[in-house]
Amino acid sequence: MNRLTLLDFNTLRDDFEGELYFDDSTLHTAQRKIYATDASVYQELPLAVALPKTVEDIRRLIKFANNQKVTLIPRAAGTSLAGQVVGKGIVVDISKHFGAILEVNAEEKWVRVQPGVIRDDLNKHLAPYGLLFGPETSTASRAMIGGMIGNNSCGLHSISWGTTRDHLLEVKALLSDGSETVFNNSVVGDYTKKLSANTSGKREQAIYAGMWGILSNPVDQELIKKQFAKPTVTRRNSGYALDALVNNFEKNQINLCNLIAGSEGTLCFVTEAKIALVDVPPASVGVVCVHASTLAESLHANRVAMKYNPKASELVDRYIMDFTKGHHIYSKNRFFLEGDPAALLMVEFWGNTDEEVKKQAEILIADLLSEGLGYAYPVLFGDDATKAWDIRKAGLGLIRNLPGDTQPVNLIEDCAVAVEDLPDYIEDLEKLIASHGLHASYYAHAGAGELHVEPMINLKTSEGKQKFRQVLADTAVLVKKYNGALSGEHGDGRLRGEFIPFMMGEEVYEIFRQVKRIWDPNGIFNANKIVDTPPMNEFLRYEQDKPQPQIATTFDFSKQEGMLRLAEKCSGSGDCRKTELTGGTMCPSYMATRKERDTTRARANILRQYLTPGGETVETRTSQEMVKEILDLCLSCKGCKSECPSSVDVGKMKAEFTQQYYETHAIPLRTNLIANFAKQMKLASIAPWAFNAVFGTPALRKVANKIVGFHPERSMPLLSSTTLKHWWEKKKSKSKNTETHSRVYLFCDEFTNYNDVEIGKKAVMLLEKLGYEVIIPEHAESGRSYLSKGLVKEAQKHAIRNIELLKDIISQKTPLIGIEPSAILSFRDEYIDLVPEHLKIDAQNIATHALLFEEFISREIDAKRITKASFGKEQRLIKLHGHCHQKALSSLSTSKIALSLPENYKVQLIPSGCCGMAGSFGYEEEHYDVSMQIGELVLFPTVRQQPDEVIIAAPGTSCRHQIKDGTGRKAKHPIEILWEALN
Repeated sequence: MNRLTLLDFNTLRDDFEGELYFDDSTLHTAQRKIYATDASVYQELPLAVALPKTVEDIRRLIKFANNQKVTLIPRAAGTSLAGQVVGKGIVVDISKHFGAILEVNAEEKWVRVQPGVIRDDLNKHLAPYGLLFGPETSTASRAMIGGMIGNNSCGLHSISWGTTRDHLLEVKALLSDGSETVFNNSVVGDYTKKLSANTSGKREQAIYAGMWGILSNPVDQELIKKQFAKPTVTRRNSGYALDALVNNFEKNQINLCNLIAGSEGTLCFVTEAKIALVDVPPASVGVVCVHASTLAESLHANRVAMKYNPKASELVDRYIMDFTKGHHIYSKNRFFLEGDPAALLMVEFWGNTDEEVKKQAEILIADLLSEGLGYAYPVLFGDDATKAWDIRKAGLGLIRNLPGDTQPVNLIEDCAVAVEDLPDYIEDLEKLIASHGLHASYYAHAGAGELHVEPMINLKTSEGKQKFRQVLADTAVLVKKYNGALSGEHGDGRLRGEFIPFMMGEEVYEIFRQVKRIWDPNGIFNANKIVDTPPMNEFLRYEQDKPQPQIATTFDFSKQEGMLRLAEKCSGSGDCRKTELTGGTMCPSYMATRKERDTTRARANILRQYLTPGGETVETRTSQEMVKEILDLCLSCKGCKSECPSSVDVGKMKAEFTQQYYETHAIPLRTNLIANFAKQMKLASIAPWAFNAVFGTPALRKVANKIVGFHPERSMPLLSSTTLKHWWEKKKSKSKNTETHSRVYLFCDEFTNYNDVEIGKKAVMLLEKLGYEVIIPEHAESGRSYLSKGLVKEAQKHAIRNIELLKDIISQKTPLIGIEPSAILSFRDEYIDLVPEHLKIDAQNIATHALLFEEFISREIDAKRITKASFGKEQRLIKLHGHCHQKALSSLSTSKIALSLPENYKVQLIPSGCCGMAGSFGYEEEHYDVSMQIGELVLFPTVRQQPDEVIIAAPGTSCRHQIKDGTGRKAKHPIEILWEALN
């Protein structure tokens, strides 16, 4: 970037209220890098990234773009599959500051929103009105209304609810001259009056006149009707939607919103939208899961299903279903599968009662049986149906778990034909793909004539790059044969724009160019999309014909084929852009900041770019600082390991990167102090009264905190007068029962040993009361504090030592029980990837039998060795907050089962993600505010609302401390609650 441009950007920044990143500093460059990609295979470093705070900020950007002859790239959730938000311009991210729901009119069934409102969050807001916004993409938990307008999204229920275009009543937008206008529906007579009326700007007048010239021209009308997909193709999103305008024009209606929807941000900048709503579905929703022996059979079953007007008819092939096997989350969703279907057709019906739905399902099933289609037809309702739909929605993320460099690519996934043509089209397409020596996955919108077909191509080779283009070129010929649409809902972007002239003809393509000139003569809005698109196989995110780098790591990444391939598994689908309304654990810092840089996707992206051959080498100090910057707010919650469909474990990669960073950088004092927590506590426990005098006195604590880099307001956990191990040695625990159920080994983690000794004592005594012999075996500390600070080599020493000490005594009959989730779950997670080859089998065996305290209690309840008879009958309500690692690597259900053991104890889960403490993270001065923001999302408000008699439960020591600091309430470990409930 030249000096003049930097000065100009600095001038822009002077008045800009939002955030602007444009220079070559570490922070700014890192921000630009994470916006270089979306959910497509494209990558190009933008000139700058802007997060406007106000409409006036956007107007400033428009003026700047005109003056500097640069383009603005509007971006919402960044889940575009065709590269719509990738380019060498200024990426304008509206997702942080433009998320307001402005007005709801329940009587007329519409809502007015800003473009950054998330579809699913909007529907949660609308639920009390009995209304919702219908179009439902598989990314609906993070897709924003602005992006849905840009792509004319439709999704799962499009055969019932149509597309975004069908619901877009009105938009308020800034035009390319910076003027603001409102577009809505007009009868032709009123529209013609606008041609001579005084408008707010010359550009608005030019748009009305220019579009009238096209719509009123009989030659253009005929061309458009002839060249667009045939009318029975319901999904059509290639080029500009002139066909929709012409159709309405013939009905005496003109609404330029029809054109804006699907225009990919190339015509104007939408700042508000008024959208039509529909009634929520009736009480009963059921899904018929048609099991088919072949893909073709499922498509013929789809034609039968469509006769009965289902609300959705979606396909999932075996390829996707196989990736759910062994998956931490999705393996549980396979419960309804019978045998090994080649494809699954999911047909949804609605009714006022389950019986109504069952009758519709029975009629369909009878017809399918008479046609010899399908071999099993389970009908699912409620949560069971939701779990099945989750497999379908996770399709793209799941197939990213394919090993090797040959991966599914978004290429021909958006081609749509008429439903009646779908079986023949797919049969032809299968032959086409096979002719290129490829195979593909097939899933999604069978009922709308659009299957997402994902060919497997290695884009890291020149041959793959050429196949990438050739497959699309050949498919375009096939789609044209069936008079279909090359883009159904995902849009043209950089991927399919090159083939619009072939699909539509040069004359219609010239009309598209005319439309672009009418609206945006200087090309400031998302240039080179839809028209004048560069070659579709340029600017890919992969370098071709480069060897896979062999990077020495402390962790074993062999299952992921290396650290780079693990980072590359991120599809960009944005599942990590969760909000507190969406729920889940993944990316708690993003939930608080709503910044792209704080997503799993951003962290995976920056790591991928850092590790990619041909890019910056791993020795480059500047690039290391960029990665460190983007990883800073990762709390290592492990949510991504389970909640990301591709299981992109950023916590593991952050720890590994940090270890490598410290190979060439000095380890800060605070990092050393935290990592060596056990050593510090061992020393302090010689005189615990002295430690407690300092950290138990607010004035002294604030000074001490400041010295080590902790936030002055953060309280510190105090030391017990003795350690758990010392208490144990004196007690030499032996069960008083003459007969015990079994012997168990208690892992005395460093947090329990020094700070939570009373919980440890109660654990021992509770287990003994319940009839177990408890032994604390010889073992080392867990190494969790080293892992949390990226000192992986030190953690590895403890992992090896613990496996060596415990391998001969831990078994199913004699399990290892842990109190602190982050410590005991290290055996299940990091240890397996840290120990040398000769200890791996032992580590895996211990992992199987290393149990959270509540997991053990739940297991023994199932075995009827622990019963309610041991506990009192007092009525109590418990609100349970789960530890992040427990959510990711285990389950909260076992805690709920254990705490429900007393007969009248009722347990309710707090719908919180991470508490925000995350070990030392919440103590650190620079992270304190974010830590507390995370707590304030759900956890703190929920705890504050509880009466004093309600018990707050939290298995994690950090969680309990965060609750104390954030609310003043004492949270109890489940062990304490059960101990107090004993008879």
